[in-house]
Amino acid sequence: MTGSATVVGRVFNVQRYSLHDGPGIRTTVFLKGCPARCPWCHNPESQSAAPELLVAETRCVSCGTCATVCAHGAPPPGSGLCTACGACVEACPAGARQLAGREATVDDVMREVLRDRVFYEESGGGVTFSGGEPLAQPEFLAALLDACRAACVHTAVDTCGFAPRERLLALAPRVDVFLFDVKLVDDARHRALTGLPAAPILANLQALAAVHAEVWIRVPIVPGFTDAEADLAATAALVAGLPGVRRVGLLPYHRTGVPKARRLGRELPARDIEPPSRERLDTLAALFRERGLTTTIGGSP
Repeated sequence: MTGSATVVGRVFNVQRYSLHDGPGIRTTVFLKGCPARCPWCHNPESQSAAPELLVAETRCVSCGTCATVCAHGAPPPGSGLCTACGACVEACPAGARQLAGREATVDDVMREVLRDRVFYEESGGGVTFSGGEPLAQPEFLAALLDACRAACVHTAVDTCGFAPRERLLALAPRVDVFLFDVKLVDDARHRALTGLPAAPILANLQALAAVHAEVWIRVPIVPGFTDAEADLAATAALVAGLPGVRRVGLLPYHRTGVPKARRLGRELPARDIEPPSRERLDTLAALFRERGLTTTIGGSP
């Protein structure tokens, strides 16, 4: 991997033995930073590009060690006073403090992901770059994809699709599978929910599907936000006509982001909603299947 040591990015998690982020057994590398602000975000620690402190209050033993090592007296997460230097994380005897976000070189990441090469080869898996939004770190992502290609490791990129089109299309030949999130096709409602317009995302999807043969659509099913049948029928109509779309995965909302947001010192707007029932998911999946789309409930076949 000569030359990749100089390319540095920011990662907040590397999840081994992932079964829902593309084909086979995979390692998912989560890159930090995302332009969207979805109220149901499963990884709220991914949104900021900067490192952030998470505190698990249930593990804190109130020993005061954090305050003694912090130049600012260990202010709480979300106060705007924490510099995320990591001193309190290293000093905490209870492991109640965690830093989300670390700088890593391509070589650093590849050393981690290649530990599981045998699982990739036996299952048809590989590495998935997720986030956050991986397209927000284009140089780092490109170098990671090139390193995977050199090592003969299958690649997937999980994206919300919000990026300059030339960036997306330049990366496309390096990617084996795109996992492309489509939340809503209505531009105004998409903007109100996520802070981003839908129009450039959908235009990027159409451009990508015209040149790439493996695009998997992922639709988050969040009750009260993205689960209206009219909205999902419109999404199905759009993606059914795209040549590169191979399958659709409906991703049911779950609450894993709620405790993580609290550890960051904030609350998710969607924190009180109930996950969708299996019966509801089957009904929504039928909207896609009746258009001839291979549709699963969950992220992988």
